[in-house]
Amino acid sequence: MRIIIAGAGEVGFHLAKLLSYESHDITLIDEKQERLTYSDTRLDIRVLKGNGTSISILREANISHTDLVIAVTSNETVNITICVLAKRLGAKQTIARISNAEFIANQKEINFSEFGIDELISTEELASKEIKMLLNQAAFNHLHEFEKGELTMIGINLSESAPFVGMSVMEAAASFPEIHFMPIGLQNEYTDLIEIPRGGTIFKKGDLVYFITLKEGVNELYKLTGKIKKEVHNVMILGGSSIGRRTAKELCDKKLHVKLIERDRAKALDIAEELPNVLVVHGDGRDVELLIEENIEDMDVFIAATERSETNIMTCLVAKSKNVEKTVALAENLDYSKLSHSIGIDTIINKKLLAANSIFKHIRKGDVLEIATINNLNAELLEFKVREHSKITNSIIRNLNFPREATIGGVIRDGKGYIALGDFKIQAGDKVVVSCLVDAVGSVEKFFD
Repeated sequence: MRIIIAGAGEVGFHLAKLLSYESHDITLIDEKQERLTYSDTRLDIRVLKGNGTSISILREANISHTDLVIAVTSNETVNITICVLAKRLGAKQTIARISNAEFIANQKEINFSEFGIDELISTEELASKEIKMLLNQAAFNHLHEFEKGELTMIGINLSESAPFVGMSVMEAAASFPEIHFMPIGLQNEYTDLIEIPRGGTIFKKGDLVYFITLKEGVNELYKLTGKIKKEVHNVMILGGSSIGRRTAKELCDKKLHVKLIERDRAKALDIAEELPNVLVVHGDGRDVELLIEENIEDMDVFIAATERSETNIMTCLVAKSKNVEKTVALAENLDYSKLSHSIGIDTIINKKLLAANSIFKHIRKGDVLEIATINNLNAELLEFKVREHSKITNSIIRNLNFPREATIGGVIRDGKGYIALGDFKIQAGDKVVVSCLVDAVGSVEKFFD
């Protein structure tokens, strides 16, 4: 595909990096030469200095023969303008990054596609949604729902008391035949890479295991992994960033007790006025004494949402040391996401990764409905819509010669979730959730073309 990315900031650079790995023809546009130089020396892409709203710059980027324009500058007005111009000049598809939550909430009513914008993406909205979903099942490290929970991906650390520790996947399946879940990814505590479990893979203490489960399987996983399902009542949020503010509002709407700490006095006063049900504290959350004074040990969840990744990581570690059950940190550095398992933080959320997942479904072959990255960049979870003559419908699963670096976790048929075992035959119209290593994505896509 020919793709133009407008905006060479963190999100734009990250997208260009991931897309260039897949041999797409990428042009990156930005007004700042230092950003373009950084990208040009590290990636096999074309860079173009200029304003993305300039018609002459868009034409220089060959806009009339472009398959996809992704506008991800820090200014949502600029992004919208770029997409409108790009569509008028011949681009086939456009995606705009925005920050105004009202645009997302009212996009059906306004119908932005009439203006030339095919998709709106808000990294803040994606991150807030991720946090809210995690708090629904706070005992788990990672969570992603498909079709309103008909299938759910859950990531969980195995304790020594988990009954299938020491068993192979095949032995565990034989010992618990009535369990409604399937292991789709496993990260050993001594590595930052995900592997796709096979029948002979052994579950070990400390492993971070990802399961696809049905609705009834969630409670079964609580029992089998020794986790206790606790209600969340008290939440502390560090940082009045757009994500921190939005998360505070959404959690208050769910009748939770929310305390937000913000070091900037003017911003703290604004938040207190905007969110009267949130207890806003003016102070520096890096001050451990302040956290103790604000009763951090009584919190069920601690969310670090400042603009600084290092602050978020360190304060979550402090919260863990004060026996807070669930910690969530925002972090821009992808290496932190890979290390969350080993450094003791329950969940690290990366806005760039969330944005990339939302955009990738427009680039993948086959009808990809949704994408989630499993903890780090070497594994993906993809939801495909099965076409009438897709190769995946040719036989039962065990006879498909499906790549060993991938596994079919579950199928949604007529709105109902199923765990897809070897004798399951996939049909046209099904929605199939596949876990696969990045290197195997191309091979998997061929089954759904």
